[in-house]
Amino acid sequence: MNMFRIAFRFTFLSMLLFGVLYPLAMTETARLIAPDSAKGRPVYRDGTLVGFKNIGQLFTGPDYFWGRPSATGYNAAASGGSNLSASNPEFADEVENRVDSLLKYHPGLTRQAIPPDLLTASASGLDPHISLEAALIQTPRIARNRGLKEEDLETLVRDHEEGPLLGIFGPGGLVNVLELNLALDEFSKKAGPESRISSQPEADGSGSY
Repeated sequence: MNMFRIAFRFTFLSMLLFGVLYPLAMTETARLIAPDSAKGRPVYRDGTLVGFKNIGQLFTGPDYFWGRPSATGYNAAASGGSNLSASNPEFADEVENRVDSLLKYHPGLTRQAIPPDLLTASASGLDPHISLEAALIQTPRIARNRGLKEEDLETLVRDHEEGPLLGIFGPGGLVNVLELNLALDEFSKKAGPESRISSQPEADGSGSY
């Protein structure tokens, strides 16, 4: 009975400490040190909230850069992956559908050239970044739909490449999709004749902001 009480108390105290007090302490510390980061780093355009830098969102328009697939529909309240193994037929079907969609909207693109991050969802389902390669393969589609020069869009993408944190932590060669699409809108507004080509857009695209 004594051992049972000790085990029960230890379990209860551990749950209280690591399940309640520690998360609260970390959250409050983050709010004090970096309030914007603790809130997902909200992004505003013309005074209107359009998204969060640290939280991915859906872009479907052919004239916008697309982010990583999400197993939860970018629902921040249900963050998580699909938990499907590579041998699961459902996973194979999902990847195949994504391949077909990318090939449809990107004439000339081959299956082998598609970066993995455009085919698979992240563990959180809310990854706001894609690789530099994943952004660059989309520039022909966006240039065609916006009537812009592809090389100008490639420069725009490379200008938004993010390196490792403090130069050493995490991967480099990433692009924040929301920030890139906002910059794309601004570039399109200001682009002069020298940055435009004669092109008929496929459709009127839209983002989620």
